[in-house]
Amino acid sequence: MRFTKLNPLSVAVYYLCVLTVTMFSMNPLLLGIALVTAVLSGILTGTAKRRTHLVFALVFLVASVLNPLFVHKGMTVLFYLNDRPITLEATVYGLSAAAMLTAALYRLRELSRALTCDKVLYLFGRISPKLALLLSMTLRYVSLLRIRWRRISDSQRALGLYDDGNPIDAVCGRARVLSILITWTLENGVVTAESMESRGYGCGRRTSYAVYRVHMVDIIFIIVCILLAAVTAVGVWQSRAEYYPTLGMDLLNPWGTAGAAAFAILSVLPMILNAKEAIRWRLLLSKT
Repeated sequence: MRFTKLNPLSVAVYYLCVLTVTMFSMNPLLLGIALVTAVLSGILTGTAKRRTHLVFALVFLVASVLNPLFVHKGMTVLFYLNDRPITLEATVYGLSAAAMLTAALYRLRELSRALTCDKVLYLFGRISPKLALLLSMTLRYVSLLRIRWRRISDSQRALGLYDDGNPIDAVCGRARVLSILITWTLENGVVTAESMESRGYGCGRRTSYAVYRVHMVDIIFIIVCILLAAVTAVGVWQSRAEYYPTLGMDLLNPWGTAGAAAFAILSVLPMILNAKEAIRWRLLLSKT
């Protein structure tokens, strides 16, 4: 079974485990694993295109440079820039923070593709229908605004009102496109509100129908994710990653190594499922 075909609860639990470890741990070994596997997953799943990789690479570069430029704590001075010390500790911390930020952005992009509007409604519909509706509409508008921006830009360019050659005209053209986009979105919001009111939304207790069912593979997948995340958490707790005033790293002790291995397996679980499905499909094709 492919990862995206799992129950939405399984997908949500997986990304919750991965993002929790990625965003709340400053262990450089785990952050390196998180960044490498996130980039690899983006390439294999097609959720990150070339432009996305370039943008995230720029984010990583800027985030890694900012910390040593503005934070001068640390005992090991590499060099001086305008009479201000650039320390090894601040540089390593900046690289770790940049890896955390970039890996989280990759995973959040995957999450927005994996959890569609109907899956969000399935997860939160019975707990909080209003929250589920808000989340589903927000996720929908992220892609919808991008599509509408492209349509408006193409129409403005076809009318000869959009000139990229002149910087001033380009700025004015983008401002015009933004104004049209905001107006279109507000009008659509009014229409959506009137449609919901006419259909009786909020007048009574909401019922829901879900096409998703929890199968045994979903239960096994959730248990595996939780166990791997627990081992990773113990590894983080038992390892040591200190940046200031001097670097103090104890990452490869038995528990730290086990935690890193567990997190690596957790990070590549979707790729394992997708690879298994691809191999099975090729075997079936070879028999025909």
